[in-house]
Amino acid sequence: MTEVSSLTGRLLVATPALADPNFDRAVVLLLDHDEKGSLGVVLNRPTPVGVGDILDNWAGLAGEPGVVFQGGPVSLDSALGVAVVPGDTDAESTPLGWRRVHGAIGLVDLEAPPELLAAAVGSLRIFAGYAGWGPGQLEDELVEGAWYVVESEPGDVSSPCPERLWREVLRRQRSELAMVATYPDDPSLN
Repeated sequence: MTEVSSLTGRLLVATPALADPNFDRAVVLLLDHDEKGSLGVVLNRPTPVGVGDILDNWAGLAGEPGVVFQGGPVSLDSALGVAVVPGDTDAESTPLGWRRVHGAIGLVDLEAPPELLAAAVGSLRIFAGYAGWGPGQLEDELVEGAWYVVESEPGDVSSPCPERLWREVLRRQRSELAMVATYPDDPSLN
């Protein structure tokens, strides 16, 4: 078996060629990636459902827009919280109820009282469902050219205009990927 280089904390940005409607122009934050598979959340799929409608106690910490995001097509009846904790946090200063994924980005224990995190959280997003890949499945999709892999920034999790995130992430790349940001929504109209 080949060794899997972890992509945890990186972004998967859907290429224009990706045909799966679940991931059309999606930006996925990988929360876990190893030889057992991969798990992430789609950062740019807001729903019309307010956080207060399903998790009232977390609504006050949710960033704008204060809605639940569709994290992916798997387990839509489950919720994941992803939060940015700004500043330097080491093992001793990590807030209770938050587990670091990458840099300042981490997972929130939604069973914990929100008060434990209120002072530490810079931004919080709630996701219904997630995107998941079995062993080797994501690597196959990468070889097929379905995804661009780029570095994440803490602001990606809390983008106030998630509908623009696909273009913004591509535009900030220092390579030919920046040009992909200009790709038309429907190339047949060109």
